[in-house]
Amino acid sequence: MVKKDSLIKGTIILAAAALVARFLGIFQRIPLDHLMSTQSGVYFNDANNIYLMLLIVATGGIPSAISKMISQRYALGRPDEAQRIYRAALWFGTVTGILVSLLLFVFAPFVATHISLEPGLDASIRAIAPALLLFPVIAMMRGYFQGRQMMMAGGISQIVEQILRVITAVGLVMVVVSWDLGDRKIAAVATFGSVLGSIGAFGVMLYYAKKLKRQDLSDPALRITADSAAGPKPSYRSIYKELFAISIPIVIAAMTVQFVYNFDTMLFNRLTGSYYATADIAKQFHNWLAFRAQGIAGIPPILAIALSTSIIPVLSSAYSVRNLKEVQRQTSLVMRIVVFTGVPIALLLTVAAVSVTGFLFGDPKAGGSGIVAALTAGTIFQITMMTSNSILFGLGKTRIPMRHTIIGLVVKVIASLLLAPFLGVYGLIIASTLCFLTIASLNLRVIRKEVSLSVLGTRWFGYGVTIVISAAAGWLIDGLVRGWLGDLPARAVFFLSAAAAGMVSLGLYVALLVLLKVVTPDDVRQFPGPLRKLLNPVMRLTARSKSDSSK
Repeated sequence: MVKKDSLIKGTIILAAAALVARFLGIFQRIPLDHLMSTQSGVYFNDANNIYLMLLIVATGGIPSAISKMISQRYALGRPDEAQRIYRAALWFGTVTGILVSLLLFVFAPFVATHISLEPGLDASIRAIAPALLLFPVIAMMRGYFQGRQMMMAGGISQIVEQILRVITAVGLVMVVVSWDLGDRKIAAVATFGSVLGSIGAFGVMLYYAKKLKRQDLSDPALRITADSAAGPKPSYRSIYKELFAISIPIVIAAMTVQFVYNFDTMLFNRLTGSYYATADIAKQFHNWLAFRAQGIAGIPPILAIALSTSIIPVLSSAYSVRNLKEVQRQTSLVMRIVVFTGVPIALLLTVAAVSVTGFLFGDPKAGGSGIVAALTAGTIFQITMMTSNSILFGLGKTRIPMRHTIIGLVVKVIASLLLAPFLGVYGLIIASTLCFLTIASLNLRVIRKEVSLSVLGTRWFGYGVTIVISAAAGWLIDGLVRGWLGDLPARAVFFLSAAAAGMVSLGLYVALLVLLKVVTPDDVRQFPGPLRKLLNPVMRLTARSKSDSSK
């Protein structure tokens, strides 16, 4: 039986799936970093960034729109309309998948030569193009399941996709690397892993779709009877009109991070050419940004992505029946979870960037760790931006995040043009952070006008003290352990220093949240089970010490 998931459970499922997928994605980069040259690494990452950007455009924000529309129809007792919306979305995914994959294949040489200034990139782009045949349909199916508040299907398909992608990419490169095919063809072989990943993900979604269909037929409350189907059916034209009205603002907001990453990698040579002394140095920094920093910087937003996906149908369902009290409770809860969980992960990866980079990529000098630290620090604002976007979508304010995103992207482009020629890769990263900060600030201002948002209230000072102390302790421990264990193999030193920094920093973080009364018993009761298990012992210990001192 395919069960409906609550906001918290759905978030945990999506976060766990995203975490596994992200781990597999980073795991893929480690052997590829050793097997591939700097040049083939640039080809591989640039092709992936182009593919991910076009995937967002191809799906057009439709999955989030489907999620919203499906949840509304089921909340209003109109399953027949929901199924018709689903069929319309599948047709859209099929047609756009064919068109976009063909266009990408045909225009690959132009993109490689005239935009990226990397002529050998064309083979990697063409190798990944067939993945776009299936992924738009997969995205539509995931949106439907999310609208039914059933997150397991999308989570499992995401994991299967990544497993097949990693096995194919790494396995094929290991086979062909000794054949002396050249950087161009080796990178193309690596990118082809996404194609087999798409086939595996589609198979999982078909399995869950058939399972859910049997379940609906056996449930009288959800069965589409002859009477319910006899009424006027919404035309595909009206469905697409509603889908696009919702999805176009969503796609503009959803493409922000990928646009920023794509902008930096595709235009790296043009924007930073005057800063670096030689082309080889520029290519090395380009590779560190794309291969190392962007991969690690994808870890902190995992929970925010899961929350952003889960919150839209929940808020939309509550808002459609005007349950404003539930809207306020869920909105405040989501922002509180993001603050308590996303920020410390970003800060930990920032302060321990040298050890994390050195361990993951086996680099004794931890090349690119400064870029990793700078980019990861900015994900704090990226997390806030993504979550606040989804809250506004759930409240039906779809055009507002779109306007804010356009403003943020203008800030990104202008700041990059001004800073990159003088600061190189760090100018691009500062511009990205300014973009995320701008969008997040504008979003939160609108949300506070619509909903009485209660995140931490008067507890922000205590939270700030917690962050500063735990981050400083992590940075200090990371440096000390690397100094003490310098005689050991480099990778062992990096692992031990990162682990020590993580234990000290996160341990202090949890303890200070409770000791400074940043987290209250009411907060803990609303948190997911894993967070409750982590915080309850500290809460009991604090309560016991207060009781002993009062005697």
